[in-house]
Amino acid sequence: MTNDIIRIVVCGDEGVGKSSIITSLVKDAFVPNIQHILPSISIPRGFSTSPDAPSSTVVVDTSALPQDRIALQNEIRQANVIWLVYSDPYTCERISLFWLPFFRSMGVNLPVVLCANQCDLSGPLEASSVIAEEMIPILKEFKEIESCIRCSAKLNYNINQAFYLCQRAVIHPIAPLFDSKEGKLKPAAVSALQRVFFLCDKDQDGYLNDSEILDLQIKCFSKSLDKFDLAQLKSTISKLQPSGADINGITEEGFILLNKLFAEKGRHETTWGILRVFHYTDSLSLNDKFLYPRIDVPENSSVELSPEGYKFFVDLFLLFDKDNDGGLNEVELNALFKPTPGIPRLWQDTNFPQTTVRNERGYITLQGWLAQWSMTTYLDFKTTMAYLALLGFETHDNSRSISDGLKVTKSRKKRNINSRSYRNSTVDRTVFNCFVLGASASGKSTLLDVFLNKPFFESYRPTIKPVMAVNSVEMHGGKQCYMILEELGELEPAVLENQSRLDECDVLCYTYDSSDPDSFSYLVELRKKFPILDTLPAVYVALKADLDRQQQRCDIQPDQYTRDLHMSAPLHVSAKWPASLNELFVQLAEAAQMPGSSTLRLEPEEEDSTLLPIIITASVVGCLTIAASLTWKGQR
Repeated sequence: MTNDIIRIVVCGDEGVGKSSIITSLVKDAFVPNIQHILPSISIPRGFSTSPDAPSSTVVVDTSALPQDRIALQNEIRQANVIWLVYSDPYTCERISLFWLPFFRSMGVNLPVVLCANQCDLSGPLEASSVIAEEMIPILKEFKEIESCIRCSAKLNYNINQAFYLCQRAVIHPIAPLFDSKEGKLKPAAVSALQRVFFLCDKDQDGYLNDSEILDLQIKCFSKSLDKFDLAQLKSTISKLQPSGADINGITEEGFILLNKLFAEKGRHETTWGILRVFHYTDSLSLNDKFLYPRIDVPENSSVELSPEGYKFFVDLFLLFDKDNDGGLNEVELNALFKPTPGIPRLWQDTNFPQTTVRNERGYITLQGWLAQWSMTTYLDFKTTMAYLALLGFETHDNSRSISDGLKVTKSRKKRNINSRSYRNSTVDRTVFNCFVLGASASGKSTLLDVFLNKPFFESYRPTIKPVMAVNSVEMHGGKQCYMILEELGELEPAVLENQSRLDECDVLCYTYDSSDPDSFSYLVELRKKFPILDTLPAVYVALKADLDRQQQRCDIQPDQYTRDLHMSAPLHVSAKWPASLNELFVQLAEAAQMPGSSTLRLEPEEEDSTLLPIIITASVVGCLTIAASLTWKGQR
């Protein structure tokens, strides 16, 4: 329920006892000679016996007179539920002929509780015929009727129960769960319950064993089940559906059947009790506040997985690697993503699983799995948030929230090549994004392939669409980070003109083919065209270093070019030299971590001027000491 105030509007023909019902509810006794229309009455939470009762329930009396029709319509439009009352055969016929069609003509979609008042005027034998002959035909014809009940304002009979049914129709609506005409749970309800089953089946053996059932019971209702009740539950399911329960526990099929029985027997508040705990709304969608909890990300900060987040994804991988081959095949991936909309859209857009590390059979490894989620969190942390929620991060430990799976890094220093604080800065990130730039056929795609341990291909494959690759890098000292290499393809000019995309980049990898004399000039022209690139840390790389090195057709050769920028000389790297590649990836990671050390400098780094006076002073003092010593010796 989205609001914490329920508004019940009592409708029906004149003389059916609407005002008497309201008075009997409030006074707990029949009051004769009351006014025609009662003012609205607000009933506090403590009045109801329901644990899920709202903070306040407003009961509104109405008039059925034609001159009061506009006021009636206004009240109905503000209602959460309609308490529809009749008292005799004539007013009962009017329910089908006037009242329910009238509500439909207004275009409102409200639950209706049908109430047969003045049952004190009929004998006990007539009760069953009232239900069979009057109520059930109406229930079958109009699906908006949530429930029906016989009551008597005069005897104060079933008045509180009718009031509770009105509250329940709002708090625990049957309509989203159950199709009364088809006699089965609706698809959205089945899907939600399947996800609940998935999250509660902690060992993923396809059964809720006794321990898992008890955990679910305590989580949702804060009380346990005794062994007899548990055995009775499984027995009921197995009698109706032999495949629904056996010695191992309750299957998903049996769990769905159990909740269908709750709906059929009017106990659908039990199903809602489960769904509410698992954060489902009235429309059976997951609550946005649960999927996307508020998290403040300052400017120049990024979001990464926390240690808890990494542990969750490690445990998930190990749980679904059923054949223990160190990789998730297609069947295992589909099983893992069952309670979600499927593989994240971001993964599909970036051509997963080609983006990360796989084994020789093409299955994503644990290393690749963690790298993929690291990249996802860096590029779009809201996707990771939603999947942490969908896959049960919060469910496995009720004391934590989705945001505990993430951490926000400290703000990166503003990129200013003239700022000493920027030059001396170190970022606390462990995930870095690197744009790989260079002329066509310089070897960028091969660089991404070998980063993912893919085999080397001699043939040239031009890159049209952007390509990403993510893997872990072990830096000097043993610290591990994740590096995202991004080749921009034909979108390179558009990306380099986009300030927000450049803000996402931590380091540039300038590549050229050392065996092609025309390759390096592309980088020179690129810097001239996009001078903003000079504010980003960069590493220059001479690829294909195993081939004969060529003099570049350029005004200045690469080594001198980088020397003039006061940057490190180009690394000479080959796909056939694994050690050189490892050194390149480490240098890229270190340049991203300490950006000032790898950012262009127009002048050499100045020496610390604070040392100069100390040196001069020390020299002067030394000279004076020597002179005094010589003078003293001369006097002797």
